[in-house]
Amino acid sequence: MALDISPCVTDDDYEEWRRVRIAVVPYERTQSLAELREGDKPARLMLLARVDGEVVGHGLAQPSDTSGGGSVIPRVLEGHRRRGVGTALLERLVAHVADLGLPTLRAGADDDAALAFAHRFGFKEVNREVEQTCRLSGPVEPPPAPDGVEVVTAQERPGLWEAAYERFGLEALADFAVDTPLDVSPERWARDWLVDPMFLALHDGEVVGCAGLGRDADEPTRAENGLTAVRRDWRGRGLAIHLKLVTLAWAAEHGIAEVYTWTQDGNAAMRTLNTRLGYETTRVGIQLARPLDR
Repeated sequence: MALDISPCVTDDDYEEWRRVRIAVVPYERTQSLAELREGDKPARLMLLARVDGEVVGHGLAQPSDTSGGGSVIPRVLEGHRRRGVGTALLERLVAHVADLGLPTLRAGADDDAALAFAHRFGFKEVNREVEQTCRLSGPVEPPPAPDGVEVVTAQERPGLWEAAYERFGLEALADFAVDTPLDVSPERWARDWLVDPMFLALHDGEVVGCAGLGRDADEPTRAENGLTAVRRDWRGRGLAIHLKLVTLAWAAEHGIAEVYTWTQDGNAAMRTLNTRLGYETTRVGIQLARPLDR
């Protein structure tokens, strides 16, 4: 078996990388070529694994959103597993995180096989995320917005999302129920956390809440909820329900039949809200970590 592991360089490489992800993670949205290219930075490594010239897997390593963490994601197509491809990919990804000087490796597993692979290399569970899915069969009517609130989209107001980072974004990120605090730079906030559409709730010109959808270009009837958050001083006024239903109404109007979201297991309030709005639990994801020097 002639195994070759090389970085993604050309558009064709990126499309092959996308093909592997779609095959291994068919239940999630995969970023488009344009989105992948936009996020192409020296700190991110994207790999393709080929056996005898055939693409059989891919890898991704980059700084994670958690402080001091580096994400490593090796994936191998079914039918090509248990031949050392995943191990070889992981070794390259770990080396990249080491070069970045990050002390902790982060990974995830959505099934027993992936979890067993991670355990072999010393990863241990640190968090759980719950996937909930809402299936739409007709129009959705959001309740009125709270008094004094105007809802716009970030796309209608260029620069508003970026400007919300200090006053709104940092608070929203701090409230994630995770083992290690998130450390998201203004650049990553602007690039990775903004979806289209992203609905913003404004009061006196300031962002006090948000909710959005990441549409799936490969499955046009499916979308993923983006960040749904409400500023602490605005909670308990029905704003989260309003924003969530605004996104579902938009989805229904645009032919989207399925909206899914991942929520931290410790965020009982959001999971309860989703259930109230008709979301059903469909999957559990396990977040794992280990020290780099293992």
